[in-house]
Amino acid sequence: MDTLTLRRPDDWHLHLRDGAMLAGIAPESARHFARAIIMPNLVPPVVIGAQAAAYRDRIRAALPEGSAFTPLMTLYLTEQTDPADVVRAHREGIITAVKLYPAGATTNSASGVRDFDKVRGVLEAMAEAGIPLCVHGEVVDSDIDIFDREAVFIDRVLDPLRRRTPGLRVVMEHITTRQGVDYAASGGPDLGATITTHHLVINRNAILVGGIKPHYYCLPVAKREEHRLALRKAATSGNPSYFLGTDSAPHIDPLKENACGCAGCFTATNTLSILAEVFELEAALDRLEAFASLNGPAFYRLPPNEARITLTRGAPVSYPAKIATGDGPVTVFDPMMPLHWRVAD
Repeated sequence: MDTLTLRRPDDWHLHLRDGAMLAGIAPESARHFARAIIMPNLVPPVVIGAQAAAYRDRIRAALPEGSAFTPLMTLYLTEQTDPADVVRAHREGIITAVKLYPAGATTNSASGVRDFDKVRGVLEAMAEAGIPLCVHGEVVDSDIDIFDREAVFIDRVLDPLRRRTPGLRVVMEHITTRQGVDYAASGGPDLGATITTHHLVINRNAILVGGIKPHYYCLPVAKREEHRLALRKAATSGNPSYFLGTDSAPHIDPLKENACGCAGCFTATNTLSILAEVFELEAALDRLEAFASLNGPAFYRLPPNEARITLTRGAPVSYPAKIATGDGPVTVFDPMMPLHWRVAD
């Protein structure tokens, strides 16, 4: 096979930032994706409907002229979140979901949740209104090894939370472990999971072997090879529980390449080429459309895109090493393997 046509894909977990960074990197996602769930962890975070509407306007203004890209907005869940504002913003079409960050779990998560009892009313209102909760699934307790945070979160937080809130629709974002894969498949139609491009490619060796490689450092951190293989098996299975969420997260190089480098891999530019390569290696090109274009809309109760894109296979594709923004350069994720698939113009 050297030609592959898919419904235009969506990205169900994307960071676009704001200001000069937004202007520089928004076109990278808009080039290939039709829609994206936009993360709300700005500084200050997007916590009410009016802020989400204003951020959506800024994103639209940053898109290339004629772009059909649709940002799907989220609210940042805090212990002060007003259930009525959440329901109203969803009913008015301003937001698509709400994002849960445990406080301190990742970039700009200081305003996240510490006491889950304080958000129970919001979660119950969301369950009644059918509003999905997108979960960064890690505990942040100092006594828990960073490589165990996801598995412990499932047992200590996520499973009890779902049992206490029947009907709550949950997306386990950027799962990184075999335990995450297994739990997502066991939860029925109200539970889904996104898998990133980079977690299909790297394990923790990519970060640590031969010196620290800051552009492979992300949160949740990449795990052992057995977990990467479990993710690849899940993503390429066709199972509707799993869908694409790149978690493409731009940081300028000076903030990545320092003594306390930021977490995040920027994959918006070359994700589709990487995915096609991975799915081909797994003899699963016939299931790429399900992962990238069908399973996500089905979970979010949205129609799949009618527009199509075509990928062609040929000589290795070259992508820019960096994307220039008004804030500084952003390094594009290097998958450490030749990419033979490109999106046709």
